Amino acid sequence: MLTGRGGVPPPYNPDVLTCIANLSSDEVFTPPQLANQMLDLLPADLFRDKNARFLDPGCKSGVFLREIAKRLDVGLEKEIPDRQKRINHIFKNQLYGLAITELTSLLSRRSVYCSKTANGKYSVCETFDNPQGNILFNCVEHTWENGRCLFCGANEENYE
Repeated sequence: MLTGRGGVPPPYNPDVLTCIANLSSDEVFTPPQLANQMLDLLPADLFRDKNARFLDPGCKSGVFLREIAKRLDVGLEKEIPDRQKRINHIFKNQLYGLAITELTSLLSRRSVYCSKTANGKYSVCETFDNPQGNILFNCVEHTWENGRCLFCGANEENYE
């Protein structure tokens, strides 16, 4: 058993995205450990390229973008030594996400930008002039044709 000062166990500080990934729901969240195992399969040089761009086409918790940002922060340190300039560059020019619901867009922004909005007071990125940043969610209404939605394929009869 790990112990801290005076034999007292250190405080448990779980990654909130690990906790969310373990919840039972209709949405499946990727645990940070799995996201990192997948990112480990990519060439390390990719995270030293300031022109590389990353898209998460199904953002839910923002875990992939968050973990990519961590790798880019380390990988671009020599090329962009000023940390705030580096963070601004990474979030503005390299990371993009498409959220699947409004709630997951908010969750993703919170985990990636550390703020409810990309241009919020507490956002780690100082360059966005809009609340969505590069994590977008656009509500699309179903458009029914022959009993199916043209956008998502949902069955109109089952949907109602």
